[in-house]
Amino acid sequence: MFENTLFDNSESAQGGHFADVILPVPIPKMFTYKIQKELLAEIQIGQRVMVHFGKRKVLTGIIGRVHQKPPKEYEAKPLLELLDSNPTVNPLQIKFWTWMSEYYCCHIGEVMNAALPSGLKLSSESKIQLNPNFDPYETKYPMDPREQVILDQLETKDELSYEECGKLLQLKSAHHIIKSLVAKEAVLIFDQVKEKFSPKIENRIRLHGKFIEEKAALEGLFELLSKKAKQEELLLRYLQMVPIYQKPELNEAGVDKKLLLETGSSPSTVKTMVKYGVFEEFKKVISRFDGLQVDEPKLVELSDAQDQSMQAIKAHFEEKQTVLLHGITGSGKTEIYIKLIEEVLDSGSQVLFLLPEIALTTQIVNRLQKVFGSKMGVFHSKYSDNERVEVWQGVLSGRFPLVVGVRSSIFLPFDSLGLIIVDEEHETSYKQFDPAPRFHARDAAIMLGYLHQAKVLLGSATPSFESYYNARQQKYGLVEMAHRYGNAQLPDFVLSDILSDKKKNLLKLDTTRQLREKIQAALNNQEQVIIFQNRRGYAPFVNCEECGWIPECEHCDVSLTYHQFGEEMRCHYCGFKEKLPKKCEACGSVSITTVGQGTERIEENLSMLFPEARIARMDMDTTRSKYGFQKLLENFGQGNIDILVGTQMVTKGLDFDKVTVVGIVDADRILYFPDYRAGERAFQQITQVAGRAGRREKTGSVIIQTRQPDNPIYQSIIKGDYRNFYLQEMGERKNFFYPPFIKAIKISVKHKDHNIAERGAKHLVNLLNSIEVKKIILGPEKALIGKIKNLYIFEILVKLDKSHQVPAYFKQELMRQIEELQGDKTFRSIRFVVDVDPG
Repeated sequence: MFENTLFDNSESAQGGHFADVILPVPIPKMFTYKIQKELLAEIQIGQRVMVHFGKRKVLTGIIGRVHQKPPKEYEAKPLLELLDSNPTVNPLQIKFWTWMSEYYCCHIGEVMNAALPSGLKLSSESKIQLNPNFDPYETKYPMDPREQVILDQLETKDELSYEECGKLLQLKSAHHIIKSLVAKEAVLIFDQVKEKFSPKIENRIRLHGKFIEEKAALEGLFELLSKKAKQEELLLRYLQMVPIYQKPELNEAGVDKKLLLETGSSPSTVKTMVKYGVFEEFKKVISRFDGLQVDEPKLVELSDAQDQSMQAIKAHFEEKQTVLLHGITGSGKTEIYIKLIEEVLDSGSQVLFLLPEIALTTQIVNRLQKVFGSKMGVFHSKYSDNERVEVWQGVLSGRFPLVVGVRSSIFLPFDSLGLIIVDEEHETSYKQFDPAPRFHARDAAIMLGYLHQAKVLLGSATPSFESYYNARQQKYGLVEMAHRYGNAQLPDFVLSDILSDKKKNLLKLDTTRQLREKIQAALNNQEQVIIFQNRRGYAPFVNCEECGWIPECEHCDVSLTYHQFGEEMRCHYCGFKEKLPKKCEACGSVSITTVGQGTERIEENLSMLFPEARIARMDMDTTRSKYGFQKLLENFGQGNIDILVGTQMVTKGLDFDKVTVVGIVDADRILYFPDYRAGERAFQQITQVAGRAGRREKTGSVIIQTRQPDNPIYQSIIKGDYRNFYLQEMGERKNFFYPPFIKAIKISVKHKDHNIAERGAKHLVNLLNSIEVKKIILGPEKALIGKIKNLYIFEILVKLDKSHQVPAYFKQELMRQIEELQGDKTFRSIRFVVDVDPG
């Protein structure tokens, strides 16, 4: 842990005090800055500071250490500005960042950049705008002449940069003036590359103060309005909503103007009453999370089986930090989570509830909200930067002792975590691929729990092999739930042979007879259907029937996916798009056809097969908006959608009473992906999506369309035989040295020149071979997709012995050698990407 004393006096030197500052840039160490005497008394570890970096850049950094040793390599610049009176980041977070940078082979500045919301990082690109809630005539703060100059300028301009403010005031730096204006709530800061700060504002109405102070004045008002029916009615409605006779203090807050208008009053009547001084109209900035209040928390009762599982989890927690809850789909894991959260919150500790992605949060957040109300904060990528800052501040202040969020939630400023729950812990969405740090949130959460001395509960119906292995090795506790909650039955599985139906001419629009019959039966019974296909777009690719030409991305080594909406072909790696060609670019033929099927095409096919059905699609294309998932799921839950077609989003945690049929369009595509985890992923995805069917009394049906119904993996899925499938797969992994028996590190070498990328990769392999540890090095090989965004990619896979300090030592040497390699002029422009525990 960090020292309690602020100043590190282990080495004294001339020249006063210095601060080591973490900067959001990919550099291997903290930079040292001189602390001015006037700031010395205010400095604390974890505060944000504004500093010069390089010739022109101004960045926000975090104070990581304070000492009296000046840097030897350069002259320390002074700190520009302290941005906080209290720390924004606590010492435990800095320790966690340090661990993450070392474990995942990146720099602490890259971790900081990922951890802090943009609203907490200012730079030379930062700008200011007038606070929409600022009234120059009612402000309680006096403005000095320089502050007034900036405010006057903002009356005519929407925004000003820091640099423009300095020029306007003829100062080298205007930071202290801007800081004062922020403190006086006159301006707001935003980042040029992000959206402006847009506070949530309500227009409110209240009765003028004179009618509250004098009862006679209010009575006189009623007499005055007695012949003006609409205005009198408006006044009466207001008094019904705000009982000022009983509680006159309620008038100060007034009512939301929108609510007043919804009662039937016209905007013109309100405007007239404001004009003549009966009402006052004012604006109020409100929290985006004020709507999470719950008057009567919903009580959760556990069944006997759930209670036994919860007691088993608590018993394991007596001896072990981490427990794996292996409960089949529909077994009632969420109720156990809720009970454990209640106990931890009652003890005064914090709880972090991790979910793999936003698709899952909608239903679970609603369930948790009914229990925990305003104690709960929600944190995910679809939130605006302003909302993320608000949750960060809510955790700091203690307003949100419970946070439900995605992988980035592990960076929030917790100071007393008691429990971390990682739901659906097997999900690949927990792995961050780009940019650095390329962490796995499940593994990072276990370390975060260790630092806080908190318990970690991993939950899944299909655990990752790594977690199940750790549980069988008794590193984790293991609790298993083999039955569904209540009277719910496991679904019936049907293996529907695509090739057999094709021979018999029963295959219509890529659907087998069995799938069509089950969908029709569900529609006849007014039940719902989920169709799963893990590929979005209309068709995976387009080709020429004459010569076989396939349009490819100009910047990546992949074919373009055809999207019928917009009639364009898109690259799902770099975003490149172009219109569907009218003729072949190779031979000139007009015989251009689409091949394969994505969710868009399946949606179209189903609408032709079942014209009476209401069909919707859930994939990245239909859920880009902030509330896209939520609206779709609400519609589905209300019964406004009969068939929901989707990618892996539909496999995760959805719980709907009326879903009785699940169809998997092309199971073989999941199974035969070129990855040693393909079998594990196929088992997980098919089991998870199958678990959406028949979650109440009625038994559901799962139709798996396949060209190989005899494949043993399908029998394991149908029987729900996870353990035997795990043992079979693990035998192969052990024989061929794959995780969890070894530690894997993948290094990608990228450059716009193919030859330089290949030479750099080969040179790095020669250097890695010289590291004296037990290891296997594979490659360099051209990546599966050899070029992305105009960069050629070669990959090196290192398999390390897990024993003792081998991985840690190898990582240190790897980073040292990459640094040396980039010092060579030939390889300086190469990008080396290190991925520890690649997904």
